[in-house]
Amino acid sequence: MTNEQLKQEDLKYIFHPCTQMKDHETLPMTPIKKGKGVYLEDFDGNKYIDAISSWWVNTLGHSNEFINEKIKAQLDDLEHVLLAGFTHAPAVKLAKKLVEITPKGLDKVFFADNGSSGIEVALKMSFHYFRNKGEVRPYFVSLENSYHGETMGALSVSDMGLYKDIYNPMLIETLQAKAPSNQTIHEANLALEDMEKLLKKRANEISAVIVEPLLQCAGLMNMYHPYYITGLRELCTKYGVFMIADEVAVGFGRTGKLFAVEHANITPDFMVMSKGLTAGYLPLSIVMLTSHIYDAFYCEYDVKGTKAFLHSHSYTGNPLACTAALASIEYLEKFNIIEENQEKIEFISKQLKRFENLPNVENIRQIGMVGAFDLKGYKSEDRIGLEVYKYALSKGVLLRPLANVIYFMTPYVITKDELKKVFDVAYDAIKLL
Repeated sequence: MTNEQLKQEDLKYIFHPCTQMKDHETLPMTPIKKGKGVYLEDFDGNKYIDAISSWWVNTLGHSNEFINEKIKAQLDDLEHVLLAGFTHAPAVKLAKKLVEITPKGLDKVFFADNGSSGIEVALKMSFHYFRNKGEVRPYFVSLENSYHGETMGALSVSDMGLYKDIYNPMLIETLQAKAPSNQTIHEANLALEDMEKLLKKRANEISAVIVEPLLQCAGLMNMYHPYYITGLRELCTKYGVFMIADEVAVGFGRTGKLFAVEHANITPDFMVMSKGLTAGYLPLSIVMLTSHIYDAFYCEYDVKGTKAFLHSHSYTGNPLACTAALASIEYLEKFNIIEENQEKIEFISKQLKRFENLPNVENIRQIGMVGAFDLKGYKSEDRIGLEVYKYALSKGVLLRPLANVIYFMTPYVITKDELKKVFDVAYDAIKLL
């Protein structure tokens, strides 16, 4: 098929996510035939550097031969089996590996299907834990500007009006605390003071605090200091509420360490991971938890099932997805990817400095392999990010700004030359605005 044929067929049948479909009356769809490394290729042979890792999942490049071979081998043995009463080697091996590489104390693994469903598991399990202890704690605390997914519970603990406001009558009531607005310790302290005021007043009603460590991705790439995470861990312990670390987007090397909480040297009570877990190959999420939490659900059979954690997904622990996760972790270790990324992190920092001389750019920021800045002087109705997107695509680079925020979140296998092209194209796009 040609690009044009596929576009027409697509628009006839598909309702795309996060898309105003009417836009495609004037904004062409981009059909992709294949991907290799950092490149996506359409049906007419045009190539695009995937500078956003296809919604932040593709950490190790498209069609990674190392991961491909592992999945192909597993496909010949077992494609799926239920994880209730049955198990299989990829799930066991992955669980064991994750316990080894995650912060000390996260000793149990619960499987789910995607980031949002992983958040749901952590929320339900934290609430259920207190029910098993004879307490009803109906509230969760999240940060202003947060985003944790779009299923009902995950959306309830988010603070993104664009996604949430229309559904508010359907959502559970949650509490919110101030988020640090930048990467200074001063802002971290202000946010901690606000959190402590809330916990001091209502801790006995709260099951957990949920936080995206260091980087609120969908929250316009707001970045903050690890000091906040250290302090939050102390507050959660002091007031007896659980701490849920949402590492869905920031885990597996995005922040320069394997997990973002490592910057603060703490262990959360729950840690949710997805996206980079399988390097974008297959849907899978994991909820890591402590043995202390696990033990609260360990009991004799109860016909009413009130103490058991009755939560499941049809594809929980899928063998192919677990194999992809094992392969991605092995690839990270075998090729010292996170260590090798340190040089690229420095290169990104130097590239970002170029934008300091542009009058319509402000708030340049970076954490690990993620860089971002804001475009100033534009209204939301200007849709200026869309103009950057269209220009970059015409030059062979996929950027997908968040409103007036331009960000870079490339696969780790990108070269410095490819990185330079990404920044060159973004620079030219902004100069032309």
